[in-house]
Amino acid sequence: FVLKGASLFLVWFGQNYRVTKDADLFCSSPADVEHITVVFRELCEIDIDDVDGIVFMADSVRAVPIREEQEYGGIRVTLVGMLHKARIPLQIDVGFGDTITPSPERITFPTLLNTPAPKLLAYPRYTMVAEKLEAMVRLDIANSRMKDFYDVWLLSKLFTFDGGTLCRAVNNTFKHRSTSIPRGLPFAFTDDFRKDAQKQAQWRAFVRKAKPDTVASKFDAVIYDIETFIMPVVEAVRQGQLLKLVWTQGGGWSKEPEDR
Repeated sequence: FVLKGASLFLVWFGQNYRVTKDADLFCSSPADVEHITVVFRELCEIDIDDVDGIVFMADSVRAVPIREEQEYGGIRVTLVGMLHKARIPLQIDVGFGDTITPSPERITFPTLLNTPAPKLLAYPRYTMVAEKLEAMVRLDIANSRMKDFYDVWLLSKLFTFDGGTLCRAVNNTFKHRSTSIPRGLPFAFTDDFRKDAQKQAQWRAFVRKAKPDTVASKFDAVIYDIETFIMPVVEAVRQGQLLKLVWTQGGGWSKEPEDR
């Protein structure tokens, strides 16, 4: 399994930048509900030292296929953890079949207690941006995934990006998902989308529910920032080129510094 989704912000920056109700994983094995059910039940039954008091109930594991808003698809796993008499419901969304560019990163996941920190594989930020961009292009006006806009906007504010690597991630993701690189400005970046009353309302609802730690108050301002960040990459990929620029956190694209 490879960790992906909003939990990565906790790994990268030591804090959750928005509320999320589930964990997201990528799995390289086939998308088989029965197999995933067996795997998670076996994980629950692993006998380890009682370091945090939580017992995961193997008989509570349930797995069902998911395909929200024609998303790439996956399997949703639900289970229950017990902390003494407290019942803790958990949800894990597992995705399959994607391409990861560059390779998954080895990370250490932070812990709440003074216990050994788990080491696992995680999505690189480049593929995170590429997949969310692909969803923006593919879903068009039907897109209500405000978390994708927020995550890409936030990543552009917190990270430095190598243009060539981001181009490769975008090209590989779009090709793997059979989505065409847009020949012009994607609809999600146009005034018709960013100023749409329904999209504005969906953004306000997302902000109220997800309680993002850092956010631009205006949806159209978020879209403008994303457009500035991502369109040079889209244009380079469309022309079969690599963007030989570096993105600095919130500072825009600039030439790579020359070796001295």
